[in-house]
Amino acid sequence: MNNNNLKDAREELEMTQEELGFVFGVSRKTVSGWETASDPIPFNKLIKFCNIYDYSLDFIMGLTRKNIKYGPILNDKKKIAKRLKEIRTNLKLSQEKFANKCGISQTTYSHYETGLNLITTSTAYAICKTYNISLDYLVGRTNNSKINKI
Repeated sequence: MNNNNLKDAREELEMTQEELGFVFGVSRKTVSGWETASDPIPFNKLIKFCNIYDYSLDFIMGLTRKNIKYGPILNDKKKIAKRLKEIRTNLKLSQEKFANKCGISQTTYSHYETGLNLITTSTAYAICKTYNISLDYLVGRTNNSKINKI
């Protein structure tokens, strides 16, 4: 996850790293790690940021350079699980092949696809980059499955 737009968004909002850290209950150093992509932002915090400040997940994660405002995101692991299965099924891939291509184990992926665990930001990003899938689509925020590269 190396080209995220979190820093650009924070600066556009005229916030310091300390101020953003306060919103999330984390340190300035943690925010810095998220902005440089040396540390992945937890998925629930990413969704919170996008909801509070009206950013698309695709924009913040650097999948696109255009921020499309879709409205609120529900952090619903069952909906994400359903979309994961739909994407994998449409690609006609087994869980194992789908997971391997994204660099995760089949067991881990199965836990995401069944809704047992909430997907991690890193895994969601890897799936979206690997299969050219919109992260906003993955969470059920839009019906446009492909990343808008504008």
